Amino acid sequence: MAPPIDVADADALVTQGGALLLDVREDSEWVAGHAPAATHCALAELTPEHYRGSTVVVMCRSGGRSQTAADALCAAGITALNLTGGISAWYASGRAVVCDDGSAGTVA
Repeated sequence: MAPPIDVADADALVTQGGALLLDVREDSEWVAGHAPAATHCALAELTPEHYRGSTVVVMCRSGGRSQTAADALCAAGITALNLTGGISAWYASGRAVVCDDGSAGTVA
């Protein structure tokens, strides 16, 4: 099982440690708003091999789908952590959520 990581530690790991922030929500959720540094891949389309050699922090809306994704990545030998509380916790902590054009996003 992939270990959890809180928002502050995840943000630091991504910005200072070079980890990849992976958002596994559906396309419509991503379009509504996402973390600026995140990469998108819906859970159903996840291919663990694409993330070999990376440390991956996985997020979804609240942490359920991202736990499934992080567990699959760990099972494939990839270092993955599950963002506790997902993008909802990210947003609640005051961190940015944006749309693709850079405008302010929402958590859907």
